[in-house]
Amino acid sequence: MHNPCAIIPVYNHETTVPAVVEALLANGLPCLLVDDASSPACAAVLEQLARREQVFLVKFAVNQGKGAAVMAGFREASRLGFSHALQVDADGQHDLHDIKTFIEASRTHPQALICGYPLYDASVPKGRLYARYLTHFWVWVNTLSFQIIDSMCGFRIYPLPPTLALINSVKIGKRMDFDSDIIVRLAWRNQPMRWLQTRVHYPQDGISHFRLFHDNVLITSMHTRLFFGMLLRAPMILWRRWQA
Repeated sequence: MHNPCAIIPVYNHETTVPAVVEALLANGLPCLLVDDASSPACAAVLEQLARREQVFLVKFAVNQGKGAAVMAGFREASRLGFSHALQVDADGQHDLHDIKTFIEASRTHPQALICGYPLYDASVPKGRLYARYLTHFWVWVNTLSFQIIDSMCGFRIYPLPPTLALINSVKIGKRMDFDSDIIVRLAWRNQPMRWLQTRVHYPQDGISHFRLFHDNVLITSMHTRLFFGMLLRAPMILWRRWQA
């Protein structure tokens, strides 16, 4: 069975999320919005969107972070009977013209995690671009592999059964550390992955919720935990690679 939906974590993106929902619905994807304790203005927009057919809403009373919102979306999507979930940012960064390509890849390879890796235009902040290379390095170290082309792009289609099995058994980062944390841990479980390039644009008036100090501390802590986790798993990872 291949029955996908889209999960959109939302925190005060009331000006951009309606267009994202419209594009997803136009591509035949039901939308599951997760309101991460947004402002009253954004909450009102989400309530209005949720009145539409095939749009669902999960609400947090207290802000918990992007990762927590996505994971709540995974659980609700499974409860609603969906088999796969496309994670999409609410701020309009992702090129939604790529939806059909990703859905078709997921339908052809239903057991695989379909991962986007970004093709940036000139709008990308150079500081964020360079910082990604440091994360790439540690992800390659922590998986003993170059399998993961980009661990930070949040445009992915997750097969829900193995994803839920992971998040229900281990602690995954709940904020900006989520995207890298979950994909490394899925790689440790030998999760099949397929990679598709996708265009990413940073709107000039876009809202970023990245907290320079706090989120960098979280990401550093995550890489440290993953490194020691890799050391424990290194024999198994290397044995699996030798057998492949």
